[in-house]
Formats: sequence, structure tokens, C-alpha cells
Amino acid sequence: MTASTVTAATRRDSSRAWWKELWVQVLIAMAAGIALGALNPELGAKMQPLGDAFIKAIRMLIAPIIFCTVVSGIAHMADMAKVGRVAIKALLYFEVITTFALIIALVAVNIWRPGVGMNIDPATLNASLVEPYVKQTAAVGLVPFLMNIIPQTFVGAFAEGNILQVLFIAVLCGFALIWLGERAKPVTDVVDAGGKMIFGIVNIVMWAAPLGAFGAIAFTVGKFGIASLSSLGQLIGGFYVVCIIFIVIVLGPIAALSGFSLWKLIRYIKDEILVCIATTSSETVLPRIIAKMEAAGCEQSIVGLVIPTGYSFNLDGTCLYLVTAAVFLAQATNTHLDIEHQIGLIIILLVTSKGAAGIAGAAFVVLAATLAATGTIPVASVALVLGIHRLMSQGLTPTNLIGNAVATIVIARWENALDTARLKQVLEAGEAVDTAA
Repeated sequence: MTASTVTAATRRDSSRAWWKELWVQVLIAMAAGIALGALNPELGAKMQPLGDAFIKAIRMLIAPIIFCTVVSGIAHMADMAKVGRVAIKALLYFEVITTFALIIALVAVNIWRPGVGMNIDPATLNASLVEPYVKQTAAVGLVPFLMNIIPQTFVGAFAEGNILQVLFIAVLCGFALIWLGERAKPVTDVVDAGGKMIFGIVNIVMWAAPLGAFGAIAFTVGKFGIASLSSLGQLIGGFYVVCIIFIVIVLGPIAALSGFSLWKLIRYIKDEILVCIATTSSETVLPRIIAKMEAAGCEQSIVGLVIPTGYSFNLDGTCLYLVTAAVFLAQATNTHLDIEHQIGLIIILLVTSKGAAGIAGAAFVVLAATLAATGTIPVASVALVLGIHRLMSQGLTPTNLIGNAVATIVIARWENALDTARLKQVLEAGEAVDTAA
């Protein structure tokens, strides 16, 4: 996406009527969904297919988008040493930031102690409710995680939509194209054209974003009640506060040190944040966040590596959720966790939080896996948070998104692959871009 294309798209966006803006349409749709769920809960709950259909429509495009973006980025980079350097920097950054997230959540949940006084007997819980999630934990762990990166077949990764497997194949293809040199140009041109086509499809599908947001919110309110949006207990409210604290005290200073305003970045990606909140899925905006980061001045090759990798390794919101929920369950079941147990929990989560990429309901699966790995907190206790997991996802998914947007700019600046003038211009304007461009 060239600077001239972005400038033209920005001019078009700035001349549009306010009601044509995606974030306005999504807000209106969310308000309508809340109203329907509150006034007619039964009908609101039946709107779930609208949200699910939108998520499925976007998810079917994730694998080809990652493949085209990563292959094109590496091929145009034409320097395998640089690819390795960027990957190492990104993984180092991800590990440091997610560790901060785990520690902040651990401190916060020990201070506010939301589960104390519940006195839940795990034996009284219906373990069958969480059995489908517990069964999936066998594939979670360091060795299975590393083995799972390699797909059974080349096309199998695309069929399953496993982000890490598609990323692995894309990196190999990118390296192969570098080795081929000029002979690879026809293939690179096809990949570039394919990427533009897929982004064009994304632009079409995003027209349904308000409808998807309406269905998802109507279902949430209809199923859990209007109170679910404001207060379904100390755990949900406290978790939202922890997410905000993390964004402000960790991501805020990182953004400032990197020379940009976090608030302006959030304003720039407000459309995507709202869609994340409504659909409780950050995958729904992966194509748009890739386009927006490129439009903001980050080099295509950096974006192509950092964003897809971050969707598996830089899940700040998910880390906040895992620690909060795990310690909450220990408190609720009167399970004693001393400092050694809590440090052990952090160490286990450094692995398990990255070990379920591509699994539906990954955060909940990883929570069950973590409890099974610690052997301290009863696994059956995850039934306590099963009903409110979707509501907590409305906090963790936008946090994941913001964290990956910040990471992309930081890594691009670290690699001297950031157009700072372009970044300042875009963030100051706060304009959306044409993702099909």
C-alpha cells in the first residue's frame, strides 16, 4: 500500500458523512442489539448466528491473508538475516511484555481478591460442562506446541486455519523465493496480486460488521441479561480495570518512548476495537489491522511478520485473563496458593498461554490446561467462569489487539523500518484507510 494510495483513501474517508463511518455503524448496531436483548431476551439469544456467520466469514480469509502477507514481505525483504533478526526481536519483545501482563494480573487479583468468601466445594460443580475443554488440553504444552507448528500436509494448515502452521509454511515459501532470486518474480507477483484480491474480499465482508456486531451483542444480553454489560460480579468489573491498567501503565510508556501517542493509536484503530468487543474475537479484524499498520508507515515486511506472530505469542489480554481467572478459582475454592505456587503458575503460563493457538475458545482451553498442569487448583472449578468467559473476552480481545498494534510500531522503529512522518500524519488525522487499496 503506497503513501499516495493511503493519502487518496484518507481524503475519501474525510469527506464521508459521519453515519457512513464503520465505527458509528457498529456502535448503532451494538445499541440495537442491547435493546433487543433487554426487551426480548429469547429473540436476542436467537441472533447468535448473525455474529457467528460474520466471524466465520472473516476466519475463512485469515489463512490466505497470512500466507500472502508473510510470503510477500519476506520475498521483498530479500535478506534472510533481516528476517531472522526481526523474528528474534519480536519474540523477545513478546515474551517481556506478556511477562509484565502476567505479573500485573497476579498482583491485582491478590489485592482485590474477588473469589474470597465464595467457599465453593469443587465436588458440587458439574464437571461435565467443562469436559469438552479439558479433553483438548492434551495437546497443550511446550513439546506438543512445537510439534503442532508443523502441519500434517501442506494444504492441511489452510484447511484447519491454524495460524502458526500457515505462518510456518509462509516463512519457508518466503525463504525459497529469496533463494530463487529473479526467477521468483512471477510467483511473487502472483502472491502480491492474490493478497490484494483477498483484502478486496475482506472489504466486502466488512460491510456485514454492523450486522455481526448486532447479532453478537443481542445474543450476549439476551442470554446473560442487561446487567451482564455493566456488572456481573466483582470478577468481570475488576478484570476490565486490570486490562485498562495494563494498557495505561505498560503500553502507554512504551508508546511514548517509541515516539507516538497511545491514545491517538487507539483512536486510529477504533473501528477494529469495537468489532473485537462486539464479536469477542480479534481474528475478525486481523486483515484490517495489517492494512492499517502498513498505512501508518510500518514496512510491509515487518507487519507481515509481527502481526501474525503476535496473534499467537503476544496475547497480553489473554495473559491477564488466565492469571486473573486461575487465582480467582483458587480463592473461590479455598485452594491455598503460596508465593512459590504463584511463581510456578506464572512460569507455566509463559508456555501454555502460547500453546493453544488456532484452537476455538483458546483462552478457556488454556485455562483448563494450566489448572491441570499445576495440579493445585481443581480443574472442575473452571465451570465457575464458563458462563462469563464470553463477557471477559470483551475485555481481553481488544487488549490483545492494542498490544499487537503497539508491538508492530515498536519493532518497525527498532528496525528503522518506520516512516515516522507518515505515522504522525495518520495518527494526528485519526483517519481510517481503504483496506482494499
